[in-house]
Amino acid sequence: MTSSPSAAFLRLRGFIAERMRMSHVYQPLMLMELLGRRSPAPAQDVARRILGEDVTQIEYYTERVKRMVGKVLTGNGITRCEKGTYALVGGEELSDAERDQLLDLCRQRLDAFRKQRGEEVFAHRSRNRTPISGSIKYRVLTRAKGRCECCGAHEYQRALEVDHIIPKNHGGSDDLSNLQALCFRCNAGKRDTDSTDFRGLQASYDQRQDGCVFCALEGSGRVLLENELALCIADAYPVTPGHSLVIPRRHVADGLALHQPEWNAAVELLKQRREQLSAQDASITGWNVGLNSGEAAGQTVLHAHWHLIARRQGDCDQPRGGVRGVIAGKQGY
Repeated sequence: MTSSPSAAFLRLRGFIAERMRMSHVYQPLMLMELLGRRSPAPAQDVARRILGEDVTQIEYYTERVKRMVGKVLTGNGITRCEKGTYALVGGEELSDAERDQLLDLCRQRLDAFRKQRGEEVFAHRSRNRTPISGSIKYRVLTRAKGRCECCGAHEYQRALEVDHIIPKNHGGSDDLSNLQALCFRCNAGKRDTDSTDFRGLQASYDQRQDGCVFCALEGSGRVLLENELALCIADAYPVTPGHSLVIPRRHVADGLALHQPEWNAAVELLKQRREQLSAQDASITGWNVGLNSGEAAGQTVLHAHWHLIARRQGDCDQPRGGVRGVIAGKQGY
């Protein structure tokens, strides 16, 4: 005679079969860990279960084996590699007792290293002293459309990480403008192999020029929006209501010569100002965004700046062609 299902079984079956949302794999993996044991599971054990199923993490450490640890051990004649499979050189000669002694020696070396280095043992997997918050990571990955900003790999192909364009150990900040999305391969390859002198790069952000009207804006009361590397003001001579300027803090004449973090910072403010103006004025139905670079292009203030011009239906007779209108008679096409 079979016993009737328990209330706990029915409750769990109902949740797993009908109510558990599969927006991610973590819920069933945690339940599998708990169902597979009769004692409560520490969070670390749940994490191990998830890591065991996470293909991207396996791929990450597979690359580490090939490029680092496997390469070093093979180079020292300790291991050999054939078609991606590793073996100990002379391993078939070892007795069980000898293997046990060597395992114990490895454990002693590892324990001593952990005691000496503490949490820094796996610092390569936790590059930031202060972890990037989930909300900031979400904004960085969303801005990158879920793709590596270096190689273009999608997040479903490789695990994406939030990278500091200017590394933390070179003075880089956690500001959104200094963050980018890189897959683990590109991030690992970037490391400190970049030839840029980050100390000089960081100092360049402080460049200001006496007498420049835009360099004098900081603290003037005209600033509407700002971040670490750029600010936004209302244009003093607007061509339409809401006409705004986004200006890098660093004094540089050519906007195309800006560092990548400054581009990120300027684009972020352009988006914020556009959202702000759209919320304030429902009549805005379009935008012109322009950068004048050089006197021949009409630049009058030789400090790079973007124009954000709000457009409305009927604000000019012939809007077609947009920015092509910078050359008289060439706007229509």
